Formats: sequence, C-alpha cells, structure tokens
Amino acid sequence: MEKLAVVSSSPLFEMLSSAELAHLAELSERRRYSAGDVVFEEGERGDSLYLIARGEVELTRRDGGGVSRPLTVLGAPGFFGEMSLIDLEDRSATVRARTDTELLRLTTEHLATFRQQHREGFTFLVLNIARILSARVREANARLSARQG
Repeated sequence: MEKLAVVSSSPLFEMLSSAELAHLAELSERRRYSAGDVVFEEGERGDSLYLIARGEVELTRRDGGGVSRPLTVLGAPGFFGEMSLIDLEDRSATVRARTDTELLRLTTEHLATFRQQHREGFTFLVLNIARILSARVREANARLSARQG
C-alpha cells in the first residue's frame, strides 16, 4: 500500500496540493487489522481518524438495551473517526475489521503539525470534513423520514 495513493484518493483531502498530500501521507501511520479485530470501541476517547487502504470495516452502535446494532460497512477509499477530531467527544461507534484490513491513521498531533505548515490545506481539510458530515446528517434525516412515512 502506497500511503500517498491512499491519501490522494480520499474525499477528505480534495483541493489539497500535491505537497500537502505528500506531507499528510508522510505523517500517517500504517495499521493492520485481521478480520474480527476491533479498531476502537464506542465510548473510548477519540484522537484520530482512519483512512481505509484495503479491506472493510463495520461500524456498530449499542442501542438503549446495550445490544450492538450495525450502522454501516465501509471500504476504500472510505474513512472514519473524524467526528471525535471535530467535537472532542468519545467515539460514537465501535469499528471492527470485517476482513483483513489496512488503514492509515492520522492523529490530532499529526493534524496540528500539518496545520502549522499548511494553513490553507488545513482549512480545506476542515471544510471537507464539514461538507461530508453535513451529507451524512442529510442522509440520516432522509432515512428517518422514510421510516416514519
């Protein structure tokens, strides 16, 4: 897995320059998980986002009775974990590898380093996260409306 190719393919980094993409790739950490491994648990403190380079992950969330319910399955070039970077809250879901999976991890520390050297690129990154989160909220609202209708 070439880190630059993974970073360049992510919608999180649209509008970033090639130098900015290369810096993010350099900062990122490779992580490998076997099928069934937990990447992180709902309720844990979040300090990073993950880009999917290969494989699939499943996101689940506990319902009011404590039963884990599937939310979605993500594959490349998907990503997850960005919410805790924005709101500084605990993880809202559990993420588990469905298959052998390779991820790139970017921590708050990595992004602070990136921000110091690439302010414009960091601004684009934050705007991309906001745009993507907004789309996810609209999609969730549409699903809720469909269930109620």
